[in-house]
Amino acid sequence: MDLPQMTGLLVQNLRNTGLPEVFAVITGLLSVWYARKENILVYPVGIVSVLIYVYLCYHAGLYADMGINAFYFVMSLYGWYIWTRRDKVSHEVRPVAWAGFRLNLAGILAVVIFSFVLYWILSCYTDSTVPVLDSFTTSIFITGMWFMALKKIENWIYWIIGDIICIFLFPYKGLVFSGLQYLVFLILAVAGLVEWIRKERKLTL
Repeated sequence: MDLPQMTGLLVQNLRNTGLPEVFAVITGLLSVWYARKENILVYPVGIVSVLIYVYLCYHAGLYADMGINAFYFVMSLYGWYIWTRRDKVSHEVRPVAWAGFRLNLAGILAVVIFSFVLYWILSCYTDSTVPVLDSFTTSIFITGMWFMALKKIENWIYWIIGDIICIFLFPYKGLVFSGLQYLVFLILAVAGLVEWIRKERKLTL
Protein backbone atom coordinates (compact mmCIF):
# COMPACT_ATOMS: atom_id res chain seq x y z
CA MET A 1 0.00 0.00 0.00
CA ASP A 2 1.51 3.32 -1.09
CA LEU A 3 1.37 6.61 0.81
CA PRO A 4 -1.71 8.07 -0.99
CA GLN A 5 -3.67 4.87 -0.28
CA MET A 6 -2.61 4.91 3.37
CA THR A 7 -3.58 8.58 3.66
CA GLY A 8 -6.96 7.90 2.08
CA LEU A 9 -7.59 5.00 4.44
CA LEU A 10 -6.65 7.16 7.42
CA VAL A 11 -9.04 9.93 6.37
CA GLN A 12 -11.85 7.44 5.75
CA ASN A 13 -11.38 5.75 9.12
CA LEU A 14 -11.24 9.09 10.93
CA ARG A 15 -14.53 10.05 9.31
CA ASN A 16 -16.02 6.80 10.58
CA THR A 17 -14.79 7.39 14.13
CA GLY A 18 -17.74 7.42 16.54
CA LEU A 19 -18.29 9.75 19.46
CA PRO A 20 -17.62 7.03 22.08
CA GLU A 21 -14.12 6.48 20.69
CA VAL A 22 -13.48 10.25 20.55
CA PHE A 23 -14.58 10.66 24.16
CA ALA A 24 -12.52 7.63 25.24
CA VAL A 25 -9.45 9.09 23.53
CA ILE A 26 -9.87 12.52 25.14
CA THR A 27 -10.35 11.14 28.66
CA GLY A 28 -7.53 8.66 28.09
CA LEU A 29 -5.13 11.42 27.13
CA LEU A 30 -6.19 13.48 30.14
CA SER A 31 -5.57 10.54 32.47
CA VAL A 32 -2.02 10.08 31.18
CA TRP A 33 -1.42 13.83 31.54
CA TYR A 34 -2.56 13.66 35.16
CA ALA A 35 -0.37 10.59 35.74
CA ARG A 36 2.63 12.47 34.44
CA LYS A 37 1.88 15.25 36.93
CA GLU A 38 1.34 12.71 39.73
CA ASN A 39 -2.21 14.08 40.07
CA ILE A 40 -4.89 11.90 41.71
CA LEU A 41 -7.32 12.83 38.91
CA VAL A 42 -5.55 10.22 36.81
CA TYR A 43 -7.86 7.61 38.31
CA PRO A 44 -11.41 9.05 38.07
CA VAL A 45 -10.75 10.38 34.56
CA GLY A 46 -9.07 7.13 33.55
CA ILE A 47 -12.03 5.07 34.78
CA VAL A 48 -14.33 6.84 32.31
CA SER A 49 -11.95 6.06 29.45
CA VAL A 50 -11.42 2.39 30.25
CA LEU A 51 -15.12 1.63 30.60
CA ILE A 52 -15.74 3.02 27.11
CA TYR A 53 -12.82 0.98 25.76
CA VAL A 54 -14.30 -2.22 27.18
CA TYR A 55 -17.20 -1.64 24.80
CA LEU A 56 -15.02 -0.57 21.84
CA CYS A 57 -12.53 -3.42 22.11
CA TYR A 58 -15.30 -6.00 22.33
CA HIS A 59 -16.76 -4.86 19.02
CA ALA A 60 -13.29 -4.63 17.41
CA GLY A 61 -12.42 -8.19 18.42
CA LEU A 62 -9.56 -7.08 20.68
CA TYR A 63 -10.65 -9.36 23.48
CA ALA A 64 -7.48 -9.22 25.56
CA ASP A 65 -7.50 -5.44 25.34
CA MET A 66 -11.14 -5.53 26.39
CA GLY A 67 -10.12 -7.61 29.40
CA ILE A 68 -7.26 -5.32 30.28
CA ASN A 69 -9.57 -2.32 30.31
CA ALA A 70 -11.83 -4.16 32.73
CA PHE A 71 -8.68 -4.87 34.75
CA TYR A 72 -7.76 -1.17 34.51
CA PHE A 73 -11.04 -0.35 36.18
CA VAL A 74 -10.21 -2.55 39.16
CA MET A 75 -6.59 -1.36 39.30
CA SER A 76 -7.74 2.26 39.06
CA LEU A 77 -9.78 1.79 42.20
CA TYR A 78 -6.75 0.15 43.86
CA GLY A 79 -4.36 2.89 42.68
CA TRP A 80 -6.79 5.57 43.78
CA TYR A 81 -6.72 4.05 47.26
CA ILE A 82 -2.92 3.66 47.35
CA TRP A 83 -2.26 7.20 46.10
CA THR A 84 -4.48 8.76 48.78
CA ARG A 85 -3.07 6.75 51.70
CA ARG A 86 -0.78 8.68 54.01
CA ASP A 87 2.06 7.39 56.14
CA LYS A 88 0.99 7.04 59.76
CA VAL A 89 4.17 8.74 60.98
CA SER A 90 5.00 11.41 58.37
CA HIS A 91 1.41 11.81 57.13
CA GLU A 92 2.78 12.10 53.58
CA VAL A 93 1.50 10.27 50.51
CA ARG A 94 3.58 7.58 48.82
CA PRO A 95 6.50 9.13 46.85
CA VAL A 96 7.63 8.06 43.38
CA ALA A 97 10.54 5.62 43.50
CA TRP A 98 12.44 2.99 41.52
CA ALA A 99 11.06 -0.53 41.80
CA GLY A 100 14.24 -2.37 42.73
CA PHE A 101 15.54 -5.73 41.50
CA ARG A 102 12.93 -8.05 43.04
CA LEU A 103 9.90 -6.07 41.92
CA ASN A 104 11.35 -5.60 38.44
CA LEU A 105 11.96 -9.34 38.19
CA ALA A 106 8.38 -9.94 39.28
CA GLY A 107 7.23 -7.51 36.59
CA ILE A 108 9.13 -9.31 33.83
CA LEU A 109 7.81 -12.69 34.99
CA ALA A 110 4.28 -11.25 35.06
CA VAL A 111 4.60 -10.15 31.42
CA VAL A 112 5.86 -13.59 30.34
CA ILE A 113 3.26 -15.57 32.27
CA PHE A 114 0.32 -13.36 31.30
CA SER A 115 1.44 -13.41 27.66
CA PHE A 116 1.39 -17.20 27.47
CA VAL A 117 -1.89 -17.54 29.37
CA LEU A 118 -3.68 -14.86 27.37
CA TYR A 119 -2.34 -16.19 24.07
CA TRP A 120 -3.70 -19.62 24.91
CA ILE A 121 -7.10 -18.18 25.82
CA LEU A 122 -7.29 -16.01 22.71
CA SER A 123 -6.16 -18.80 20.40
CA CYS A 124 -8.49 -21.43 21.83
CA TYR A 125 -11.61 -19.54 22.83
CA THR A 126 -11.89 -16.40 20.65
CA ASP A 127 -11.78 -15.40 16.99
CA SER A 128 -8.95 -12.92 17.59
CA THR A 129 -6.84 -12.33 14.48
CA VAL A 130 -3.91 -10.87 16.45
CA PRO A 131 -3.53 -13.15 19.51
CA VAL A 132 0.24 -12.69 19.85
CA LEU A 133 0.28 -8.88 19.85
CA ASP A 134 -3.00 -8.60 21.74
CA SER A 135 -1.79 -10.87 24.56
CA PHE A 136 1.68 -9.29 24.70
CA THR A 137 0.48 -5.68 24.86
CA THR A 138 -2.15 -6.64 27.40
CA SER A 139 0.48 -8.24 29.62
CA ILE A 140 2.72 -5.19 29.34
CA PHE A 141 -0.11 -2.82 30.25
CA ILE A 142 -1.25 -4.99 33.16
CA THR A 143 2.23 -4.77 34.64
CA GLY A 144 2.49 -1.06 33.87
CA MET A 145 -0.80 -0.38 35.65
CA TRP A 146 0.39 -2.36 38.66
CA PHE A 147 3.66 -0.42 38.81
CA MET A 148 1.83 2.89 38.42
CA ALA A 149 -0.46 2.08 41.34
CA LEU A 150 2.69 1.53 43.42
CA LYS A 151 4.22 4.77 42.04
CA LYS A 152 7.21 2.97 40.56
CA ILE A 153 9.10 4.87 37.88
CA GLU A 154 9.46 1.77 35.69
CA ASN A 155 5.73 1.89 34.94
CA TRP A 156 6.50 4.41 32.19
CA ILE A 157 8.86 1.98 30.48
CA TYR A 158 6.06 -0.58 30.19
CA TRP A 159 3.69 2.08 28.81
CA ILE A 160 6.29 3.17 26.25
CA ILE A 161 6.79 -0.36 24.91
CA GLY A 162 3.06 -1.07 24.77
CA ASP A 163 2.26 2.29 23.17
CA ILE A 164 4.74 1.70 20.34
CA ILE A 165 3.01 -1.59 19.47
CA CYS A 166 -0.52 -0.15 19.75
CA ILE A 167 0.31 2.73 17.40
CA PHE A 168 0.20 0.09 14.65
CA LEU A 169 -2.14 -2.50 16.16
CA PHE A 170 -5.23 -0.34 16.64
CA PRO A 171 -5.28 1.16 13.10
CA TYR A 172 -4.84 -2.38 11.76
CA LYS A 173 -8.07 -3.31 13.58
CA GLY A 174 -9.88 -0.22 12.27
CA LEU A 175 -9.48 2.03 15.32
CA VAL A 176 -7.32 4.66 13.64
CA PHE A 177 -8.19 7.48 16.02
CA SER A 178 -7.13 5.27 18.93
CA GLY A 179 -3.88 4.54 17.09
CA LEU A 180 -3.21 8.27 16.97
CA GLN A 181 -4.06 8.41 20.65
CA TYR A 182 -1.30 5.88 21.39
CA LEU A 183 1.16 8.08 19.50
CA VAL A 184 0.32 10.91 21.90
CA PHE A 185 0.42 8.40 24.77
CA LEU A 186 3.98 7.53 23.72
CA ILE A 187 5.05 11.17 23.83
CA LEU A 188 3.39 11.67 27.23
CA ALA A 189 4.92 8.45 28.57
CA VAL A 190 8.42 9.57 27.63
CA ALA A 191 7.73 12.94 29.27
CA GLY A 192 6.29 11.15 32.31
CA LEU A 193 9.40 8.98 32.64
CA VAL A 194 11.65 12.04 32.55
CA GLU A 195 9.48 13.95 35.04
CA TRP A 196 9.22 11.09 37.54
CA ILE A 197 12.99 10.51 37.40
CA ARG A 198 13.48 14.22 38.12
CA LYS A 199 11.07 14.03 41.08
CA GLU A 200 12.81 10.96 42.50
CA ARG A 201 16.18 12.69 42.29
CA LYS A 202 14.85 15.70 44.17
CA LEU A 203 13.55 13.43 46.92
CA THR A 204 16.90 11.68 47.33
CA LEU A 205 19.01 14.86 47.45
